[in-house]
Amino acid sequence: MSVEWMPPLMFAGLVVFLLLGFPVAFSLCAVGLGFGLLFIELGFFTTAYLGNLPPRVFGILSNDLLLAIPFFTLMGAILERCGLAEELLESTGQLFGKIPGGLAFAVVLVGAVLGAVTGTVAASVIAMGMISLPIMVRYGYDMRIATGVIAAAGTITQLIPPSLVLIVLSDQLGRSVGDMYAGAIIPALLQVALFLAFVAVVAWLAPHRMPPLPPEALMGRGWRLWLRVARGMIPPLVLMFLVLGTILMGLATPTEAGAMGAAGAVVLAMINGRFTWKLLREAMGNAMRITAMVIYILIGATVFSLVFQGVDGSHWVEGLLLQLPGGQVGFLVMVNLFVFLLGFFLDFFEIAFIVVPLLAPVVARLDIDLIWFGVLLCITLQTSFMTPPFGFALFYVRALAPRVVSTATIYRGAIPWILLQLALVGIIIFWPGAVTMFIQGGTGVDPASVIFDLPPAPEAPDDAMPIFR
Repeated sequence: MSVEWMPPLMFAGLVVFLLLGFPVAFSLCAVGLGFGLLFIELGFFTTAYLGNLPPRVFGILSNDLLLAIPFFTLMGAILERCGLAEELLESTGQLFGKIPGGLAFAVVLVGAVLGAVTGTVAASVIAMGMISLPIMVRYGYDMRIATGVIAAAGTITQLIPPSLVLIVLSDQLGRSVGDMYAGAIIPALLQVALFLAFVAVVAWLAPHRMPPLPPEALMGRGWRLWLRVARGMIPPLVLMFLVLGTILMGLATPTEAGAMGAAGAVVLAMINGRFTWKLLREAMGNAMRITAMVIYILIGATVFSLVFQGVDGSHWVEGLLLQLPGGQVGFLVMVNLFVFLLGFFLDFFEIAFIVVPLLAPVVARLDIDLIWFGVLLCITLQTSFMTPPFGFALFYVRALAPRVVSTATIYRGAIPWILLQLALVGIIIFWPGAVTMFIQGGTGVDPASVIFDLPPAPEAPDDAMPIFR
């Protein structure tokens, strides 16, 4: 058998394992090691080549950047359980409740704040769904609007810093987490603005689909209500600055900022009177499970990629993608479509660890900015979380919605929000400055102009031993 057939055959084998339902991490390991033994028998490489595997695994386990994942996960798990979402949604819902679409406005805004401090879609969607969906049902909201806005607001978490997706993408693309966060700021704000604009248009054209709360449901007025909103908003915003601001200003690494965020989450839980040792134990268990999942997937991806590269798989992928018609635009369209479809079946961790390392060399060859490409991929992955029938955010909403709300209603309700996310993809493609605006450039020094003025080396004594013979 020719070596040229091995990369597509290996990739097809991975697809078969995934379709059979095996866990991704173990599928990657099984395919990698199985094909590795086959390639040794066929003489494509020797046993010594697999000796590169232990150093690569050790490199994963000693990667300081990946330490940020358990810290940010722990921070989000603590905040999820400390009553922050309940207070935010209740006060913000009361503030906007007297206007049509007020609850939907509150869900989008609170989704952005929760996304900035929890970092996971599941936590945001479940928290907002449990609190706001019963109120929307009670006061006559159109269920397509209600379920759609909750799922969409939860997916803001994927894009708004300090997102775990951005940390993983920066690691796989070999770029700074601070630059990736800086590049995602404007797109995240644009997404929130698009969602709020859509709610405003629907509330204006069809207020009966998003009715205001009745007077008896409004508990507060005037300054007291504003104080409640401020009390709910200011602590998480301070925590967000503590985490994100220190990274962007270069005062802390992502790992150090994550540690400060986890400590700040404990303080917030104490302020809200919700801190218990049981809460901390459950949050730590959740962080441990997610971290273990990420590490196992990354180890499996390393096994697969080592064997894949041993038969020139990276060259096969590069040649395949460079031959796409349309140059940069054709490449971006096909890659985003491919990632969008993969998002139906795979988690973003799996896509980032399997697909992104194969795409990065091609992106560099096409002279595409890796930070811009990473943010664009993040938005595309976010879109797949909302797409029927496999969108994970829709699964969470389905689990929370009353039985009278059909699955078809939830799916139809997601369509406008998917179109808004696709519109954001188009905006980022045609306005790259939205990503690169806050990214720090180089030092401004031309390397060719640098002169090294070194003193002359001392002469060796006559009886000195020669270094080379």
